[in-house]
Amino acid sequence: MKSYRFGDMPAALDETLLARFRGVEAATVGHYLHDRFMRNDLRPLIDGVRIAGTAVTVSIAGADSTLLYHAMDRVRPGDVLVIDRAGDERHAPWGGFMAAVAKLRGIAGVIVDGMITDPEAIREAGVPTWARGVSPITTKLLNMGGGFNIPISCGGVAVNPGDAVLADDCGILVLPPSEVEDLTAIALADQADEGGWIERLKKGESLQDLVDIAGMIAERNRKDAELHG
Repeated sequence: MKSYRFGDMPAALDETLLARFRGVEAATVGHYLHDRFMRNDLRPLIDGVRIAGTAVTVSIAGADSTLLYHAMDRVRPGDVLVIDRAGDERHAPWGGFMAAVAKLRGIAGVIVDGMITDPEAIREAGVPTWARGVSPITTKLLNMGGGFNIPISCGGVAVNPGDAVLADDCGILVLPPSEVEDLTAIALADQADEGGWIERLKKGESLQDLVDIAGMIAERNRKDAELHG
């Protein structure tokens, strides 16, 4: 049994595809999917940002963050670093120094299923960061082990190296690369339709003009009457 587990760097997702994916609002996808979103206690430190990129995964437990240094020498511009903390809620592996390194590396963002420290320094670095909270107790270079580019769990969702990650101030979505193109097309079309609905409402139309709610209620009442006699 080995203390450190290493996988290969995943193939980076096509930047043209990611540019379109970044136009998708997480909440739009929430109309269709329910099981691909991380828990809502993972919150952004920087408001109003949206990222999309290729997942690079790290698993580090407890007070040790040795493997994070290894990972930060290998991440690429546009990657999203996803850190599984194995349930630790006390130690912060990510802070101002790592945010500065991330800025130099050009990564799209970082998601920590646990604590961070130095929130103001992270904001100053401008690296989009999602985490569950803040702690003054940092991790150390204890050389205990961990995993790099292996399947992990983050925010209650399975994340594989190379998955597509979309994150904004509404939530964090994880998708297999094969599903990104079709979902992006559907979501962008729906967002455009919603904009058209707003324009119609501004002109005086009602919600009933957009969706036959009265008909839906009548249909529900009819089915209830049939069911209950």
